[in-house]
Amino acid sequence: MSLVLAASLLAAQAAAPLAVDTPSKPLTMEQQTAVRCSVAFALAAQRQKAGEGADPGWPDLSTRGREYFVRTMAQLMDETGVTRSGLAQYIQPETAALEAPGQLEQVMPSCLVMLEASGL
Repeated sequence: MSLVLAASLLAAQAAAPLAVDTPSKPLTMEQQTAVRCSVAFALAAQRQKAGEGADPGWPDLSTRGREYFVRTMAQLMDETGVTRSGLAQYIQPETAALEAPGQLEQVMPSCLVMLEASGL
């Protein structure tokens, strides 16, 4: 897990109330898309900070992307009842998928639309 992603997860943990342990549940399409875009923003922000591999057309995602991630994780905890540590079951597969060559670039256009629609 990337440092930016881990830091964002910690921030989500601090911002969200404790949830009860529940078995893993499948996410709705909306929830899965929000998780995918949250991870995409974290990975893109990491690339931007490192100065390598980020599309110059992407806006700075260090603040807005992080806030989207934090809010998404808090909402996911509220909606599913998953614990903070349980969020990894949703984040890790998305991280692995988006770290594959070209995948982040493929999802960013629709994720940036979602970020704009969120009002952040």
